[in-house]
Amino acid sequence: MAEADHTYVIDPENAGELARLMQQDRLLTEGMGGLFPEGQLLPEGGRLLDLACGPGGWALEVAFHYPHVEVIGIDISQPVIEYAQAQAQSRGLRNVRFQVGNVMEPLAFADTSFDLINGRALSGFMLPAAWPRLLAECVRLLKPGGILRLTEGELPLTTSPAYERFSSLIAEAFRRVGQSFSPDGRHLGITPALPRLVRQAGFEEVRLRASAIEWSMGTETYYPVFKDHLAGMELIRPFLVKVGLIGQEELGTLIQQAMAEMQQENFCAIWTLLTVWGRKPTTTPDSAM
Repeated sequence: MAEADHTYVIDPENAGELARLMQQDRLLTEGMGGLFPEGQLLPEGGRLLDLACGPGGWALEVAFHYPHVEVIGIDISQPVIEYAQAQAQSRGLRNVRFQVGNVMEPLAFADTSFDLINGRALSGFMLPAAWPRLLAECVRLLKPGGILRLTEGELPLTTSPAYERFSSLIAEAFRRVGQSFSPDGRHLGITPALPRLVRQAGFEEVRLRASAIEWSMGTETYYPVFKDHLAGMELIRPFLVKVGLIGQEELGTLIQQAMAEMQQENFCAIWTLLTVWGRKPTTTPDSAM
């Protein structure tokens, strides 16, 4: 896949990113309280679509725990899809499959194909103008009464001055390349915008659930989240340098300083996530007349 074919700020076919996403899948699911902590129910024989599924961790777990449901995961990267499919085969999961697909373009599924559509951390590549198009596509793909479930997060808050500066560079870089909802580049801005986007797409009973993953020094989740962010800092370096916010040498020094501060005894950090879900109306305005 050529670089111009995607807007993901990290090379999605990088082996290090694949390993990071596999670990992050588990982190997020555990930190959010499970696969469906909001209480969504999957009907017998139902179909579920996982948008930009990456290496398939969440979809594979759903398929394992809900054997009566058909799960389909799509992602833009062929190697990542091949990996996810191999994982499904190795685990003997016949109710899940993976295929290549770009969620910023129309998807090759029939109308009213799914009971639930899930998307997690799509803001890593989604352009603001692409969100209404994707949500309209989800309306088309969901059965009447079907559920759309999206989870996004802002950058973590920490007590490390160097990490906070690094985060501010990421937020400003996203703004500069047009992948942010923030008016001033101080954050990503997706969490305050997401509920309105879902409502404007026509979904009803739109609800929110916040999750918080604490990864302060001494907590059980400290090391796995630290490891995730350490890998992420290295993988996103080319993007930050390319945008022109900071030079390679200065960025390397900043990362080293952040690493040192994040390993101090008094380091505190929290990572917040917001899940927004809504229901497709069971009747259209025309049919209700």
